[in-house]
Amino acid sequence: MGTTTTRTTQADTHLWRIDEHCIQCGAAQTAFPNLVAEGKDRYFFHRQPESAAETADAWRAALLCPVSAVRAPEGLKMPEGLFPQELGPDLYRLGYNARASWGAHSYLLRRPNGNVMIDGPRWTRQLVEWLEANGGLSDVLLTHKDDVGDSARYAKHFSARVWIHADDRDGALFASDLIEGTEPVTVADDILAVPVPGHTRGSVVFLAGSVLFTGDSLAWSHDDKHLVAFRRVCWYDWPTQLRSLARLTAYPFDRVLPGHGGKVHDTADALHAALVDMLRRYRSPEPKT
Repeated sequence: MGTTTTRTTQADTHLWRIDEHCIQCGAAQTAFPNLVAEGKDRYFFHRQPESAAETADAWRAALLCPVSAVRAPEGLKMPEGLFPQELGPDLYRLGYNARASWGAHSYLLRRPNGNVMIDGPRWTRQLVEWLEANGGLSDVLLTHKDDVGDSARYAKHFSARVWIHADDRDGALFASDLIEGTEPVTVADDILAVPVPGHTRGSVVFLAGSVLFTGDSLAWSHDDKHLVAFRRVCWYDWPTQLRSLARLTAYPFDRVLPGHGGKVHDTADALHAALVDMLRRYRSPEPKT
């Protein structure tokens, strides 16, 4: 068992800790729930890292925190190459989450026909140099207008096309390509864009093979071990969001990678069942969020 840490103070400089600048975006906790938990007024390390791999994850939590509230033990040296973080073959979490998108996660697909960024991290030299050394960037896919981050700067630097739904274009006026209507459409050569209005009017999920990038429309709860949607932060219309998510039962996927909330990797059958169960729960008289 690891050492449990319920709360640390600024005096605990020998421990991993999260300071008072935390904006409670959940980025560190949803990425590394084995180390970080939610507290009343900020997130905290419920357990100190014990292995080299866990220490690397704690450093990743520090780098993806949009306000630098995750603090390392004094004198501990940060390793190199923490982000992009490989999640699967040619699939990466970019890290360096942007405050402008309230700490939303962003991702990268490496492809022979051009790399694809899904939602925007903050602008960093580390990511730019990695992208320059690994094929650049051909397309940026924006799930909705809240999680744009610094995608405009990346798109300009790499001369990449930018895709967003027309109903959310006011959040990305620099977009080069618009998704319209409610029917699925292929974008960036081979990725299926499925409009899912609800969280915002122009929310979209992107299905790349068996990987579903869901923005803020769908996520995994590490605490409850099931799929969730966020009624309290549904900015357009909740019944519309449920109808939109019901359409996803037609598509097989074995990963869910959200902007906010936890990620999950399981069989397509298991995630289909989890989606059906979530829709049943939310359609009950007192939906749980």
